[in-house]
Amino acid sequence: MMRSWGLAVISCLLILLGTAHLAFADKAAVSISAPAAAAKGEEVMVRITVTHSANSSRHYTQWLKVWANGKEVASFTYSADQLPEGPTFVKEIKTKIAEDTEIKAEASCNIHGSKGPQAVKIIAR
Repeated sequence: MMRSWGLAVISCLLILLGTAHLAFADKAAVSISAPAAAAKGEEVMVRITVTHSANSSRHYTQWLKVWANGKEVASFTYSADQLPEGPTFVKEIKTKIAEDTEIKAEASCNIHGSKGPQAVKIIAR
């Protein structure tokens, strides 16, 4: 009887430890690094950093999208078979600045969704 109880406790602990990472899981988030200003016609590099607490075949960043003045300029889709580079990864996108430009990016987790879009403005001079 005592042995069965001990096995039940050990089994429960193993299950809890195996799923503990889910308790710390969160929504995918992005941060954007771009110049504050650029000459009209200049091509600039925009760095999008995606952070997410997991990167496994069951729990991963599902997509990343980037817009410039409301027009989609980049999109990355991931799956259980094609995971992102890691729980934190960076994508670099070049875009030409013809006018003041708002860069917006958003990423989403396949389970928890997104923390929402982030945006920066590049002033054309």
